[in-house]
Amino acid sequence: MDIEELKRQAAARALEWVRPGMRLGLGTGSTAKHFVDLLAERVRAGLDVIGVPTSEATRAQAERLGVPLTTLDETPALDLTVDGADEIAPDLSLIKGGGGALLREKIVAAASSRMIVIADEAKWVPRLGRFRLPVEVVPFGLASTQRAVEAAAAACGAPGSATLRQGRDGHAFVTDGGHWILDAAPGQIADPKSLADRLNAIPGVVEHGLFIGLAQAAILAGPAGVRVVERR
Repeated sequence: MDIEELKRQAAARALEWVRPGMRLGLGTGSTAKHFVDLLAERVRAGLDVIGVPTSEATRAQAERLGVPLTTLDETPALDLTVDGADEIAPDLSLIKGGGGALLREKIVAAASSRMIVIADEAKWVPRLGRFRLPVEVVPFGLASTQRAVEAAAAACGAPGSATLRQGRDGHAFVTDGGHWILDAAPGQIADPKSLADRLNAIPGVVEHGLFIGLAQAAILAGPAGVRVVERR
């Protein structure tokens, strides 16, 4: 089955959680894009919701499709965020940030009463770490921060290099917040919480792609159908 069709199926199931009057966090990435497309169809049919986009790309898409938008400054508490993920572990800890929007995605998720992750079932893994871990950093002191990120991963038993993400122009990829991204390759992450704590303690790190304790449910689509996994 086409991977985009699986993503769309997961997004369609997430729409069942949306109720009139909700304040929604709108995720970023290829799967979240399907959700915004489908949500816009419901809005045109009369659904009354308002959204907070997690990236400028999502903002542009939602505006183009007519989805009403607000900001966290205007609406600081959200009912539900629907977003994708690069990896999902059985405890619903996540790696996110492949699209470069991890900082805003985490802020929006943390401001929401509930977060639902939508993905094709290939994103479901027994342990995080196969996908490179994005770490958003300030450009100043990059080499020092890079060394600290690698040392933090090694201290958690997940040694690997951290490389600067490049944009299509061959220069450093710049996030919506004006930061750069190091993509770390820690391999299997035995203790995501410990690694998250170590990364949080590095002065040059703005945010990282380990989302722990934020997702309450995952909607996974595969050839055999769509299944929902809820965090205990």
